[in-house]
Amino acid sequence: MNSTSEARTHQVFYSSLVTEYITPQGKDFAFKRWHDRLVNRAKNHPGFMRVDLCPPLRCADPVVKWYSIVHFDSPECLDDWVGSIDRQELVESGRQIFHAYRFKSFTTGLEGWFSNQWGGAECSSLGSPAWKQVLTVVVGLYPTVMLQSKLFSALGIFNSWSPASRMLINNLITSSILSLIVMPFVTRKLHFWLQPTYLPSSRKNDLMGVLLVVTVLGIMMILFDRLIAT
Repeated sequence: MNSTSEARTHQVFYSSLVTEYITPQGKDFAFKRWHDRLVNRAKNHPGFMRVDLCPPLRCADPVVKWYSIVHFDSPECLDDWVGSIDRQELVESGRQIFHAYRFKSFTTGLEGWFSNQWGGAECSSLGSPAWKQVLTVVVGLYPTVMLQSKLFSALGIFNSWSPASRMLINNLITSSILSLIVMPFVTRKLHFWLQPTYLPSSRKNDLMGVLLVVTVLGIMMILFDRLIAT
């Protein structure tokens, strides 16, 4: 293959940035106008190819999800656009329109969905508040560890192993049970409380969730105290 053919083949494989924007309902016109500004800015950057804006996905939350795909002709040009002041200024001005966003780039060193890898300008959470996540993990982790510890102690499993190897196997078993069985169940039951940060949460919902978590933890503590004592 000659150098001209190689260059053509290289140009076929664009480097692309897929961005998901989450906007409140009724902001369609404002978002499209903002997105037009983003496209015009991107056109002025080296390597720009085109931008595709998918039809909006209207959710029941009520929010609207928009998917924008920006194409550049090389990973370097895409990286320059992602880290540019132009884009950061646009994202900052767009915060009045969309609740949150996340993006994934292809054929660059920025693989994976994320929203906080580019410093303060990219800090935007799509998950539940951290304190809710912590309490939810404790609800799932606490009974898993207690029951596993009680069971292994009663059966005498791993008693002859070294502390380090015993801890490693225990952690592997605990993590597997937690990830595959316990946490999916817990998050389903607490779904009403584990709303994403960008959605407004009522104080009543927050209070009910906290009371439920504290009550469940308290009951489990009493039960495990009696179980260990027997």
